[in-house]
Amino acid sequence: MKNVIWITALTVVLMRPLIAEACTGITLKTTNDSTVTARTIEWAGSDLESKYAVVPRGYVQRSFVPEGAKDGIEFTAKFGYVGLAVQQAEFVVEGINEAGLAAGLFYFPIYGEYEKYEVDKKESTISDLQLVSWILSNFKSIDEVKDAMRHVHVVAIDPRGSTVHWRITEESGRQVVLEIVGKQMMWHENTLGVLTNSPDFNWHLTNLNNYTNLSAGPIRTNKVGALNLVAFGGGGGLHGIPGDMTPPSRFVRAAFFQSTAPQQPTTDKCVEQAFHILNNFDIPVGIQFAEGDTIPDIPSATQWTVATDLKNRRIYYRTMYNSTIRCFDLKKINFTKVKYRWAPLDVEKRQPIVMQ
Repeated sequence: MKNVIWITALTVVLMRPLIAEACTGITLKTTNDSTVTARTIEWAGSDLESKYAVVPRGYVQRSFVPEGAKDGIEFTAKFGYVGLAVQQAEFVVEGINEAGLAAGLFYFPIYGEYEKYEVDKKESTISDLQLVSWILSNFKSIDEVKDAMRHVHVVAIDPRGSTVHWRITEESGRQVVLEIVGKQMMWHENTLGVLTNSPDFNWHLTNLNNYTNLSAGPIRTNKVGALNLVAFGGGGGLHGIPGDMTPPSRFVRAAFFQSTAPQQPTTDKCVEQAFHILNNFDIPVGIQFAEGDTIPDIPSATQWTVATDLKNRRIYYRTMYNSTIRCFDLKKINFTKVKYRWAPLDVEKRQPIVMQ
């Protein structure tokens, strides 16, 4: 019964796509071509009760199915991994395994469509919210994932919920986006490295053509008759970049902020840069609600931000309650001996303040 209650709570989250059900993902490369992925996760309706999970090799999981029971595919971890989860520890939405494969899910409402759940296929069925765990448990490359995905059925725990799509990145820097549209799996090579939410990935790439006028740096002065026009400040080349919080606008901003960021010599510096870039995507609580609506008592709609260093097997995060960046170093975890564990991302939900 406890599992059913938690699943119902998460379904409420996924069924309300208009309240900042959002994510923004970027990818940075060092001068020696090492890769750092980073992303935000947003939900303005309530605290997602996010957790981290440390999963050892040999840990056995079974997927939930729409009937509310753990009757889906069973899988045993070949690789240990660390993931960040929402609502309950099984629902890892971002993580990296010890082989250097990273995966995460992003909300994809309206445009996605999974196949219908069939009881006689339950042994090969996995819920969309557990696909990241299945990927991190089993694979070290994108090609391995793509081959195995031909033999599984992805379904929603509650068909009324929002669909999602996935970003998968390997240490080489190769990245793909998986979308299930019209019940068919669609794989997209993501050489740009940016991902947000709906519409579909190819639509976002096409939409960038609407912004060919944008460029880094200042804009030149101009003259209208005898009047000299001078830009008010730096960055004038990005004047007109969309500033709202919709997925198309965030995709455009992320693409230009990422592409104009100076390339860093180390992954440590890339991680710091990623957090600074993603500061621009923090969504304040309140803007998603009409006047008179009840606004939840949380600090931000951006519940947490994460950056992943694939080469050094490190995953960093900060939260809406605590902007201190915390890190798991997978190379310091013995995944043959460590016990499975999970804990809240924030033990104390309060921003630490250091008095000087």
